[in-house]
Amino acid sequence: MNTYKSFETERLILRPTSHEDAPFIFELLNTPQWLKYIGDRNVTSIKAAEEYIRSRMQPQFERLGYGNYTITRKSDGTKLGTCGLYDREGLNGVDIGYALLPQFAKQGYAFEAASKVLEAASDNFKLDQICAITSKENTASQKLLEKLGLKYIQLVRLPKDDEELLLYELPPQDRHNG
Repeated sequence: MNTYKSFETERLILRPTSHEDAPFIFELLNTPQWLKYIGDRNVTSIKAAEEYIRSRMQPQFERLGYGNYTITRKSDGTKLGTCGLYDREGLNGVDIGYALLPQFAKQGYAFEAASKVLEAASDNFKLDQICAITSKENTASQKLLEKLGLKYIQLVRLPKDDEELLLYELPPQDRHNG
C-alpha cells in the first residue's frame, strides 16, 4: 500500500483514514449531526465502516494522492473527526469537507484542521479550485466556510441527490501561495 502524506498543526495530526479507523468512522457516520447534515451512508457496523473506507475513501487516495484524513489530537491521541479534499461528481473543483464528533465541536478543531487542509491543497497538491457544499440548515458549517475565506456562490444539486446545497468557493486571491 502507498504511503500518503500526513499533516500536523499545533494541536492536531491529520493522517489518511485507514481500515484501522473503522470503529471511529462507524461512530462518526452515525452521529445525529452527520445523519442530519451529510446523510445516511448506511454504515451500520464496524465491518460496513471497513468496507466504506476501502470502497469510498481509499480509491481517491490511490487516484489523486489526497482524500479523507482522520483528525487526532496530539495531546492524547483521541480521534476527533475527519477533514479532507473530495473529488465529487457534479462539482467544479475539489470539495473541502469536515466533520467532528459532537463532543469536540466549537473548540476550534475544525477550523485548525480545515486551514491545514486548504494549505496542503495549494502547497502539496497544487489544486487551484477549492469549493465546499453544505446544507441550508447547517449554519455552523456555513460560518466556518466563511471564516476559512470561502464565499457563497449559489445553490446546487449534486447528481443523484434531491437536496439543494449551498455552494461555496475559495476566491483565487485568497488561495495560499506555495
